[in-house]
Amino acid sequence: MSGMVWRCGHGKPAKGNFEKMREVFSPCAAAALYRRDDFLKAEGFDEDYFCYSEDVDLGFRLRLLGHRCLYVPSAIAYHIGSAVTGEKSDFSLYHGHRNLVWTFFKDMPMPLLLTLTPVHLLLNLVSLIWFSFMIQRPRVIFKAKWDALRGLPTVLRKRRIIQGRRRVHSKALLGVMSKGLPKLPRRG
Repeated sequence: MSGMVWRCGHGKPAKGNFEKMREVFSPCAAAALYRRDDFLKAEGFDEDYFCYSEDVDLGFRLRLLGHRCLYVPSAIAYHIGSAVTGEKSDFSLYHGHRNLVWTFFKDMPMPLLLTLTPVHLLLNLVSLIWFSFMIQRPRVIFKAKWDALRGLPTVLRKRRIIQGRRRVHSKALLGVMSKGLPKLPRRG
């Protein structure tokens, strides 16, 4: 709901945790099947992204067109994430954080955009601070956010088309966005 993405269950064993079919917001494209006609109606992957979060963008656009996404536990996919780019590399940090901003402003319906932009901006600020001081990679994170801002005119042109095709009410979208939110540790 903030425009940040996460991988539900990443690193956890499926047995005992993820054994039921259920609806999720969007799949990881490395383990997704799309109907060809739906993929084409959503205009496929946005080539401006190049990589990282391009699957979230496509999943979001498919949602806006009224499609659902199901997690199917009997399906098996083998994928080594960041095998080429390197886990937590400058490349993946840059593209992931630039593309998060683009996805939020391109795909979020106006009522949710107005409501959630303060949270999105706050989390981007936290990212800038975190990656600058804790991870010590200020150049990469600032370049990602700067390039995201520079790309907003193109993103907003695409937004008009995407939002003009939207078939789903914001309230329904918000409901499915909030499913599977990461659980915060309990105090005490």
